[in-house]
Amino acid sequence: MGGHVSTSNSFKSLQCTHANWMSELHPELWDVPLHHLSIPGSHDTMTYCLNKKSPIAPDQSKVLQILSKVLPCITRPVVLKWSITQALNVTEQLDAGVRYLDLRVAHMAEGSEKNLHFVHMVYTTALVEDTLTEISEWLESHPREVVILACRNFEGMTDDLHEYLVSCIKNIFGDLLCPRGEVPTLRQLWASCRQVVVSYEDEGSVSRHAELWPAIPYWWGDKVKTGDLISYLESMKSRGRPDGLFVAGINLTENLGYVLVHPSKSLKTMTLPNLPYLAAWVREQCPGPGSRCTNIIAGDFIGADHFAGDVIRLNDKLLRC
Repeated sequence: MGGHVSTSNSFKSLQCTHANWMSELHPELWDVPLHHLSIPGSHDTMTYCLNKKSPIAPDQSKVLQILSKVLPCITRPVVLKWSITQALNVTEQLDAGVRYLDLRVAHMAEGSEKNLHFVHMVYTTALVEDTLTEISEWLESHPREVVILACRNFEGMTDDLHEYLVSCIKNIFGDLLCPRGEVPTLRQLWASCRQVVVSYEDEGSVSRHAELWPAIPYWWGDKVKTGDLISYLESMKSRGRPDGLFVAGINLTENLGYVLVHPSKSLKTMTLPNLPYLAAWVREQCPGPGSRCTNIIAGDFIGADHFAGDVIRLNDKLLRC
């Protein structure tokens, strides 16, 4: 696949394998709807293969657009550091236990007519069609694992490109796609040989295609400090969890001013020291019908520090309820 890049040894050493965790759950959990399970997700899944030569996405600030044109040799490397939220490629993320993939789809204005990329400030080297095929191949070798694909952002997408993308999804996954309806259990999905739930953030496309689910709500704190992020998540919990599938995002973020003033730093250097504190918050959550949180917990550098395993192990609490 064109989007594959080598992963740093430091991250590989931290990666744990949970490639078959759904099939290895206690049988009592096979009849629990997916929105009551605890599921690891990755925020901005495809940023491990951002391209430093790609232009700044047009939906970014005018200041950044100007700086990129005037000082590209300085601006782009700095932006790239702060745009990368994952170190593991998509297959490694799936092996680590991630089952929610945050796919920010975009069409580059300078790109060919139907080549779709992923984007987070800049565009990826990976093409969407290649990545979906890679996920399909992984599912073929893990027939009792289920993934949730959140197709989002859609920068530069026209109605025709939406139809093209949906046709790619249908052609690649075929009968593996779970039709829209009540949130299923693992046992129901296995019985019907379904493995893919597609959340699609375009209402028009969802209305035309029964294979697409509406956009999944996402609690995104947009905070710099761990304490502020956890306070935000706790405040959201106090309002009550959404019905159906939803995502609690534990990703830390920074504003443009900080990024440009601290060019030697990166999102990785900010996030990794805070993972133990974020993981401690995760371990305190309670999944299940009566809980106010969990379901999908998505974060940056999700394969590091056994984080995905902490999310998966929350399901054990369901057995004690």
